[in-house]
Amino acid sequence: MSNANASTKPAPYRLAARTDAHQATIVDLGSVKIGGGQPVVMAGPCSVESESQLLNTAYAVAEAGAHMLRGGAFKPRTSPYAFRGLGEAGLKILAKARAETGLPIITEALNTADLDLVAEYTDVIQIGARNMQNFALLEAAGRTGRPVMVKRGPAGTIEEWLLAAEYVLATGNPNVILCERGIRTFENATRNTLDLNAVAMAKHRSHLPVIVDPSHGTGKWYLVAPLALAGLAVGGDGLMIEVHHDPDHASSDGPQSLNHEHFADLMEKINQQSAQPVAREVGLN
Repeated sequence: MSNANASTKPAPYRLAARTDAHQATIVDLGSVKIGGGQPVVMAGPCSVESESQLLNTAYAVAEAGAHMLRGGAFKPRTSPYAFRGLGEAGLKILAKARAETGLPIITEALNTADLDLVAEYTDVIQIGARNMQNFALLEAAGRTGRPVMVKRGPAGTIEEWLLAAEYVLATGNPNVILCERGIRTFENATRNTLDLNAVAMAKHRSHLPVIVDPSHGTGKWYLVAPLALAGLAVGGDGLMIEVHHDPDHASSDGPQSLNHEHFADLMEKINQQSAQPVAREVGLN
């Protein structure tokens, strides 16, 4: 039965839109394929604090079954007095962790001045929520040729988020990933409101893979697991999870970080859920 309410107006994001001409995008990192039908888990600390700290967690998440290592070398912080990352030293530590564990890495580029340096070390460039509409950075990231993950801004609409991805695609770089990480609403019981509507809607409107970040989406470590599983259930192609060996003493985002034991428990639940015969494509008709 046809849907009389279906819109025929063309999407303003021509390259990001799901059409008959655009098959579902798979971002191929060699050993890891994002959007390939199996959930990809990106895990690691919010910030790279030291070599021992990162390697400790890198080995733990790899052993638990994570597919990629996340960690910030350049950190955007609300306060200029907060820990803002180790810079190039942090990138070198991430590269060492990749060499030792085999996990591809994803890390954030804050501005165009640091972009080439970040691209030299990372496998995927993350554009953070605060930079979702930094159009110069989006275009420059696209031109590096590296895969780019665009996080949704805390006040960004779904259309604005997809148009941000369009800026990267318009450079000729097809390897773009979307990330839902929660939006700011009137609710203050959680850090943000993880918008699972947006995950399903982005999968409906776009051919790009969608990653769900329940760590930033909730700000509460004990809510990460249920929201992670929910994010996959509504069609997410993977997760970004903050993990720290000692969350109570983390330099940033400790309250929303899983310790190693809790992350291993989550990976078991993800594997159990992924084994169930549930549809991976959501709302595409």
